[in-house]
Amino acid sequence: MTAHPTPHPQPTRTRGPQDLATHRRGPTLPSHRIPHLPGQVAFPEQSRTAPGPMALEGFNTAPATDAEQALLTCCRSLRWAHRVAEHRPYPDLEALLAAADEASYDLTPADIAEALAAESLTPLPAGAYSAAHTALSAAHAAYESRFGHVFVICLDDIPAAEALDRVLTGIRSRLTNDPEEERLLTAEELRRLARGRLRRIVGDFSSQPVP
Repeated sequence: MTAHPTPHPQPTRTRGPQDLATHRRGPTLPSHRIPHLPGQVAFPEQSRTAPGPMALEGFNTAPATDAEQALLTCCRSLRWAHRVAEHRPYPDLEALLAAADEASYDLTPADIAEALAAESLTPLPAGAYSAAHTALSAAHAAYESRFGHVFVICLDDIPAAEALDRVLTGIRSRLTNDPEEERLLTAEELRRLARGRLRRIVGDFSSQPVP
């Protein structure tokens, strides 16, 4: 009779800190692809007071490369940023915002795709229930599966306490759109996001020395 070797027990793998962190983390939103942009999904920053003339003067006189880099934090379309920067100086904030709107209305499908590729999701605030993470992650996944890009919505005028409901409602409502309808809505949300962000970045120039 042939003797069969006794099988050796497989060693038990000890969980390390990374395993424990993964085990405890639970459902999360996708990681950021670019630095945080104020006003994007899901919770906008508090609006600042509208910048005054000196803030606009700082934007008007900044080097073109600095102005374009700042504008790219509002809308990640290179053509949009170049066009808005090229038409400086602006006599007042409303003229600047009008120029930004006009540039937004002229975005081509390729420009919109470029801008959307740089948008990212903002995580829920600390302490949010895991059910909220799960619901929002599932809604975003369904949206991206249907339209092929991240969901964007401007929440600048929405109280933080209502933001999650507004995002979920918006995604579920827009999932019923056909691609062309959604492209138009997405372009409008990008315009509104760019407008709100532009108000804030022009304000940032007020703390910079004027050349």
